[in-house]
Amino acid sequence: MAYEQIKYEVQDNILTITLNRPDKLNAFTHIMMAELIDAFDKADADDDVRAIIVTGAGRAFCAGADLSAGGATFDRAARPDRKTAPLRPNGEVEWSDDAVRDGGGRVTLRIFKSLKPVIGAINGAAVGIGVTMQLPMDIRIASVNARFGFVFARRGIVPEAASSWFLPRLVGISQALEWTYSGRVFPAQEALEGRLVSKVVPADELLPTARAIAREIVENTAPVSIALIRQMMWRMLGADDPMEAHKVDSRGIYSRGQSADVKEGVMSFLEKRPAKFTQTVSKDMPSYFPWWTEREYK
Repeated sequence: MAYEQIKYEVQDNILTITLNRPDKLNAFTHIMMAELIDAFDKADADDDVRAIIVTGAGRAFCAGADLSAGGATFDRAARPDRKTAPLRPNGEVEWSDDAVRDGGGRVTLRIFKSLKPVIGAINGAAVGIGVTMQLPMDIRIASVNARFGFVFARRGIVPEAASSWFLPRLVGISQALEWTYSGRVFPAQEALEGRLVSKVVPADELLPTARAIAREIVENTAPVSIALIRQMMWRMLGADDPMEAHKVDSRGIYSRGQSADVKEGVMSFLEKRPAKFTQTVSKDMPSYFPWWTEREYK
């Protein structure tokens, strides 16, 4: 896919995805949705990509949905460029139809499934989908210029991009409700205090800070282990008992314990030298992966 609204740049095993509609404050469109999903597909298939940074061009990260359609922005029935879902015999919408699906949710669910670690470098305004798309990213760093807003209620709509699942798990239910009830836009320092981001840095230090974190991952860790750790941590947020974690841990320790990566990791430690991990995500994921049943939209 040729990208129109994002940039895809790989350097030193780090992929930087840049939302690239600076004249529109990187407002989110269906084109951007499709390009982001494709970019994460491409990254997962490329063993040269070891970590991903997502940022925005210009002075915004993403100012939310493109509102150029005015009052019809979220009304698919009123937009000739959108599909509407068929109706059931009783006249009710066929909610399981793909046309009902939220585009922001497609993006966040794709990021959730990523086999590479994802770092959000939030350079400016991030509201609506501009903030909810960040929630499945593993580490979020904000510039002092960043602003955040869960503005759903101020637009008369509801949380999207699966944020009702992600946000309370990241910041706690009370903080999530305060931000979504008020819909106000708040500064980076409040995002830090509320645990939405892990660091706030000067604007000129944002990408260097993100790249330093990414480089530490690239230079010191085994890609297969990172892919497994990422899915273990995220998916256990929804587990109903620690036994679920114990089962997956046990399979991982047993199977990875026999791997070339683990032998290299132990020997490099004993020999006091940098490890050279050779196993790849594309070829060497263990047989028990994935351990979950994939959920369908229905």
